[in-house]
Amino acid sequence: MKIYTKTGDKGQTGLIGARADKDSPRIEAYGTIDEVNSFIGKAMTELEPEKYADLLVDLEAIQNELFDCGGDLADVRNKPQYKMTETPVEVLEKRIDELVEEPPLLERFILPGGSPAAATLHIARTITRRAERQTVTLMKSGEDFPMVVQRYLNRLSDYLFAASRVVNSRAGVRDNEYVRSAKVFKNVGQAKKEN
Repeated sequence: MKIYTKTGDKGQTGLIGARADKDSPRIEAYGTIDEVNSFIGKAMTELEPEKYADLLVDLEAIQNELFDCGGDLADVRNKPQYKMTETPVEVLEKRIDELVEEPPLLERFILPGGSPAAATLHIARTITRRAERQTVTLMKSGEDFPMVVQRYLNRLSDYLFAASRVVNSRAGVRDNEYVRSAKVFKNVGQAKKEN
């Protein structure tokens, strides 16, 4: 089986129901989602299965959801068949709330880095933010797509931040604070830990 089709040699690619220029806002958005997915896959290879079993379950689900997001952005038919729902957004919110309780309390901005897996998750986080910005550009252009994709990307970047801190904490690696940062975070978990 050949994996190349030559149909994109003139700068266009296939959507579900149409063709579009490869640099169109829609293609940029779901192409960036593919980048996020690839870095999440890399992070998964850097996580020890025993120590990070819960995160690996999360990340595999996220990889599938990112495929759903990309597919939904690619579906431009008159009656699209979207796959994304609000449920994955709600699951991410629940997991974020759980994960932020685990590492040391955070008051200041931190520098991306730490363990290799945490650094990779930070890369995925920043690319997720770019994908989110691109969905906003797509929205402003007047093109239709399910807004849950934009909400999902917004929550995902927060999840990846929380997960990167958990990875460092479990690895015994300290998050490095940005040295000129003011105290910018309110520690939601602090009251629970003090009571």
